[in-house]
Amino acid sequence: MIDQIQMDMLKAVADLDSLPVGAYNIRANGQSAARNTTANIDIVTKTDKPGIDIIIKPGTKKESVHIPVVLSQSGLKENVYNDFFIGEDCDVVIIAGCGIHNCGAGDSEHDGIHSFFVGKNSKVRYVEKHYGDGDGAGKRLMNPTTVVELAEGAEMQMETTQIGGVDDTLRKTTAKLAEGAKLIIREALLTEGDQHAETDFTVTLDGAGSSADVVSRTVAKGHSTQHYASRVIGNAPCAGHTECDSIIMDDAKVTAVPELTANDLDASLIHEAAIGKIAGEQLIKLMTLGLTEQEAEEQIISGFLR
Repeated sequence: MIDQIQMDMLKAVADLDSLPVGAYNIRANGQSAARNTTANIDIVTKTDKPGIDIIIKPGTKKESVHIPVVLSQSGLKENVYNDFFIGEDCDVVIIAGCGIHNCGAGDSEHDGIHSFFVGKNSKVRYVEKHYGDGDGAGKRLMNPTTVVELAEGAEMQMETTQIGGVDDTLRKTTAKLAEGAKLIIREALLTEGDQHAETDFTVTLDGAGSSADVVSRTVAKGHSTQHYASRVIGNAPCAGHTECDSIIMDDAKVTAVPELTANDLDASLIHEAAIGKIAGEQLIKLMTLGLTEQEAEEQIISGFLR
């Protein structure tokens, strides 16, 4: 049974007001709370460790899988392994995300390891949101790990968002791309108070004609700290781009560490990084329209992270 607090979390991380259409597996407080499969998408519980296998048949088009996780039990800590086996010539959407509501004294933690094995010429859109709330003294901890293997001609678009309330997080993504494969990553991250966030990207372009475009936009407020590291390795004629743009406010601290490695004469790799405060003229322009300074800041941040 999914209670109201958990439904509120599902709304925040997966835009769900009720059970979704199509395949889904909803995990609540360490247990499977609801599951549905389709003719083309099967979900199987692992027998050797916590987690599930999601198996998508070749040729599956215009179907979706929802696999959100919610925790409302203070002090609960879990490690979950979810593996996605996506056949050739598919076009699917996968909605994940984790919400932690902690009103107790114990730390609550969810560590999710998601591995994607994407078949030839398949397209995957992957959306993952993280969110925490609750007024307890216990922390809300999330450590998502994403492993991606794209076969020849496969494409994956990842949209990852941390929308508030997470005290500490290590967000790690590794990807390997075969010939003609394409990876697009868009990360949006907000920290405030004493929160800490680390992002670690490693993309290896092994196939001729493969490409990766990794863009992270972050806002650091209060005394929070952020550390961004990205590595793009070109082992073939390929194109790689990674970018980190950060707004820093109050007494926050942000570090960006780029690393590019070209092991082929025709590997074209680019990194961009920018860290700075909100421009004064932006604030003034919005304040002349009747907004307070705080409202103007919120408007700028919302647009920046969108």
